[in-house]
Amino acid sequence: MKIDIVSVFPEYFEVLNLSLLGKAQAKGLVEVTAHNLRDWTHDVHHSVDDTPVGGGAGMVMKPEVWSECLDELLQLEPAVVENTKNIEDSAVSCDTYDTCDSGNSATVAVPAKSDDSEKTNIAQSSAGPVLIFPNPSAPLFTQQDATELSHADHLLFGCGRYEGYDARIPQYYRAQGIDVREYSIGDYVLNGGEVAVSVMLEAITRLLPGFMGNAASIVEESYTGDNALLEHRQYTKPAEWRGIKVPDVLLSGNHAKVNRFRRDEALQKTDELRPDLIEALDCTKLDKADRKTLMALGWEVSSAHPRKR
Repeated sequence: MKIDIVSVFPEYFEVLNLSLLGKAQAKGLVEVTAHNLRDWTHDVHHSVDDTPVGGGAGMVMKPEVWSECLDELLQLEPAVVENTKNIEDSAVSCDTYDTCDSGNSATVAVPAKSDDSEKTNIAQSSAGPVLIFPNPSAPLFTQQDATELSHADHLLFGCGRYEGYDARIPQYYRAQGIDVREYSIGDYVLNGGEVAVSVMLEAITRLLPGFMGNAASIVEESYTGDNALLEHRQYTKPAEWRGIKVPDVLLSGNHAKVNRFRRDEALQKTDELRPDLIEALDCTKLDKADRKTLMALGWEVSSAHPRKR
């Protein structure tokens, strides 16, 4: 997997050379390159931002600088977007990424050029590049998103700063056929996108085949799989520490009982902390023991999905 990151602080991503992600790069599983956005500026101050149109506090990152950078990394030629809808209308239509293809928002007029002109209309596919911007106003990044993106060949992350990036940037690249994603990592605001990109990168790359030393370690994690639950609690030796004992069943050697204990604990924990995940379960995929546990927790399991009684 090829990963490009654009930031005004590319040195922030030296941390990616550590631990498992560093080993994955050494093994050739992942190629990570951090680029300095200021390398695509042309003024003496290397400016990447300007005041907001319409007034307001803060500064907004300029589309001219971003476009020169992204065009080079995506191997695109400059184009003029025609017949665009209002940006506000486009934002409303993009509540889910499935509706954000270029056909919904604009057409692109491409200047005449050499035989490489087809690069300006890259079709969206698993093999094509995915352009990702962290954005606190965007949909929440989930384990499902991480799983999907782990199958991509090329991820390109753009790290916003200040008041964010000009809203026309993702609109323009969607119009060129690029798969553009905007994600939030939570209901809070950071100083820039670097932390959010690091979070998403770790969630995505750890799912790559060969990344983890033991591939089985990611199978039963929280949010993983079709009927996703929060993971059960984990313990290690000693069996008793400072007066607190490991549950006896985990020491029994009975693997069936251990598995059932962990499954029940996952259901109980999810019921307490994330009942929305219980509501999303497919009842046809629950076994009798699952149904019994959920019923004891106050759930009705006779329909397609559990309902709280």
